Amino acid sequence: MKCAGGALAGVAWGFPAIIPASALGADGAVAPSNRISLGFIGLGTEGRLKNLKRFMAQPDVQVLALCDVHETRLRSAHMAMQAYAREPSAAAYRSCLTTGDWRDIIARKDIDAVVVSTPDHWHVPIAVAAANAGKDVFCEKPMSLTIREGRILSDVIKQRSRIFMTGTELRSLPNMVRLWELVRNGRIGKVHTIRTEIFQNFGGTDVNPPFKTMPIPKDFNYDMWLGQAPDAPYTKPRCHNTFRYILDYAGGTLTDWGSHFNDIAQWANGTDRTGPISVEGHGRFAEGGLFNSAIEWELTYQYANGVTLICKSAIDASIRVEGTDGWVQCPWATFETSSAKIAKSEIGADEVHARTCAGGEQRDFLDCVKSREETYAPAEVGHRTATICHMGNIALQLGRKLQWNPDTEQFLNDDEANKKLSRSMRSPWTLET
Repeated sequence: MKCAGGALAGVAWGFPAIIPASALGADGAVAPSNRISLGFIGLGTEGRLKNLKRFMAQPDVQVLALCDVHETRLRSAHMAMQAYAREPSAAAYRSCLTTGDWRDIIARKDIDAVVVSTPDHWHVPIAVAAANAGKDVFCEKPMSLTIREGRILSDVIKQRSRIFMTGTELRSLPNMVRLWELVRNGRIGKVHTIRTEIFQNFGGTDVNPPFKTMPIPKDFNYDMWLGQAPDAPYTKPRCHNTFRYILDYAGGTLTDWGSHFNDIAQWANGTDRTGPISVEGHGRFAEGGLFNSAIEWELTYQYANGVTLICKSAIDASIRVEGTDGWVQCPWATFETSSAKIAKSEIGADEVHARTCAGGEQRDFLDCVKSREETYAPAEVGHRTATICHMGNIALQLGRKLQWNPDTEQFLNDDEANKKLSRSMRSPWTLET
């Protein structure tokens, strides 16, 4: 289980007036000319507390720009840089661009890659613009708001020869890697059923908060936050941590946590670059308030290889893979098997081993930016995982079984379902490819 490796890419920028020895590569530090320059777009919980912090812990990273439409969050992230830095530098802190417009970061020639941690509806437009500008992209899951947008982004990444990482840590967790290797090396026999459970009722959030129009905070560019989404009156629960329960901006818990566990299901099934051939199910949506995504559901997907994926809402989150000779399951951070024999089974050197990175998705992304190899969750994989979740939402909305062609990425003989593959965009925003 090794991360991708490769030669260091050459990147250059101006030095501060006083250069510490560590900045020149002494004492095992990485010299600035060998660091990867990053711009961060979206600085909420994922952007600041996870991605900015974890990337800044890497010795070969230089943060050159920060962007958020909420000025208070932007200032907080900028100040946090000093606490996160491995080598605190007042000069680096002062020289970091702070902006409320992500296009300022895309326009910078000295930025190698962007880290996109925005609400879901902004993922694809920003990532496409970055790739077209020659930048590599680390993008939080779910990769897209619609299936069509995911296909566009995956194609652009390939056409532009960019490195892309779908921000999902589960493929680097030892228990998930162990599950994959046992399944793919036949320790549970022929796989017939995979079960994933996802947090129901928004994980405890009020599913029907009262809607009340509020004045827009002075430090918040709400129009930019909405972007291509329909115009709507401002209310605090619409934005930030609870945006994902509104279908104009995300797909609910199904696409949020489903992008983790359904990704492992696809991975274990060997179908993470394709998808199922049908989906059906039933569920219940939040009604009568601001939120309108699914709060309870049970979905059944069929694959061409005969495997059935059952994804349902539950109190906790987990994955279980069942075969003719036993089962393995991971309730989040633990690992369980149907027998001690399976649990103790060793994977031989000549058997298949998971493509993973013990250092996590941030480390894997940096390694691949240098080597130009695919990350462990590239754009095509991220797109196919998001597609699973989007298909589920469409089946729940229409209340009927849908047949799917994973090659053409179209529902069969169902115009109503196919209309839900894309969305319109509020002027003047367009998705330029």
